[in-house]
Amino acid sequence: MLKILRSKRSAFKHRGFIPLSTPEFGKYEWRYLKECLDSKWVSSAGPFVNRFEKEVADYTGRKFAVAMMNGTSALHMALLVAGILPGEEVLVPALTFIAPANAVRYVGAWPVFIDVESNFFQMDVYKAVEFLEKGCVWRRGSLYNKATRRKVKAILPVHLLGHPVNMAPLKKAAKKYHLVLIEDAAESLGAEYQNRKVGDLGDIACLSFNGNKIITTGGGGILLTDHQRWAERAKYLSTQARDCAEEFIHNEIGYNYRLTNIQAAMGCAQMRLLARHVAQKRAIAHRYTQGLKCLECLEVMREAPWAVSTFWLYAIRIGRRNPRFNARKLKENLRRHQVESRLLWKPLNRLPLYRTSQAYKVEMADQLYQETLCLPCSVGLGENQQQQIIKMIVSA
Repeated sequence: MLKILRSKRSAFKHRGFIPLSTPEFGKYEWRYLKECLDSKWVSSAGPFVNRFEKEVADYTGRKFAVAMMNGTSALHMALLVAGILPGEEVLVPALTFIAPANAVRYVGAWPVFIDVESNFFQMDVYKAVEFLEKGCVWRRGSLYNKATRRKVKAILPVHLLGHPVNMAPLKKAAKKYHLVLIEDAAESLGAEYQNRKVGDLGDIACLSFNGNKIITTGGGGILLTDHQRWAERAKYLSTQARDCAEEFIHNEIGYNYRLTNIQAAMGCAQMRLLARHVAQKRAIAHRYTQGLKCLECLEVMREAPWAVSTFWLYAIRIGRRNPRFNARKLKENLRRHQVESRLLWKPLNRLPLYRTSQAYKVEMADQLYQETLCLPCSVGLGENQQQQIIKMIVSA
């Protein structure tokens, strides 16, 4: 598998193609994968699963971790163990990958889409608090949405593009209104908020280890929490709710969501590289910022004073003052020069399947979707390649 990935990367380099974001491997992946094959422990049980859970929990400062097959399954499980019920509502940013909104629907609940802010592209926490205070009413010990009359049960901020959300106002509101705070940190392992690791900021958190993340297990995710009962229930439900393995007794509907030992082995090898990967991502971001800040027609990516971003993807925002230079036209120009780039997600409230869901003052998400482009930022991106991209943009 690693040989295939290396050959594909060599083919990219040979053709001059620069991909958006590809994984980077070290010397321990092969060693740990061979241990799995030699031991015959290749499925959803084995020593690397437990080891990977402990390493991620220790790194983020959490007491418990439960490894899952992907980040979406971790989100689904987080909502289940947190007690989100059908017909209840969860606050979700309007601008994000679709997974958190879909996970809310998996449990029969409904997303309420909150706008994002323009500085760091994160959930607009002040609009979220405003919605809770003005758009909802406290009745019989619970918070209800005035417009839909549904109970509001949780807030699900997503730390987008490697930068953390401003969590303090959300934590205060969650405590005031008895809401569960669920972090989607799929894109932000290694980031920090006020000197605390992302993943350790809410009641429960979820990570992703997809192939384009800062570290990867090929596919994979993890649920993090300090609540022992939630962690035990997540492990139980994600292992097909098995009450007796010998007699195949199942008293609840469960899910086949556990991470395999092979994937966990790769995760353990990748954890050894995490600090280096974060440092390399930050160096790539710095070079982009220095090289592109001369262009008045675009805004480079920012980092809040209270944050440490991993710059998982580096995004530039291109204003509309020059109709001949915009995100989509730049994307096509880069593509013609064999440079891959990516637009941001279409706001979720604009998708047909979520058009009936409530969207609270969503304005900035639409602008960012139209004006923003993500540039190549693989950990292994060479300085010469990056300078080539910067020159293309400056001369466009």
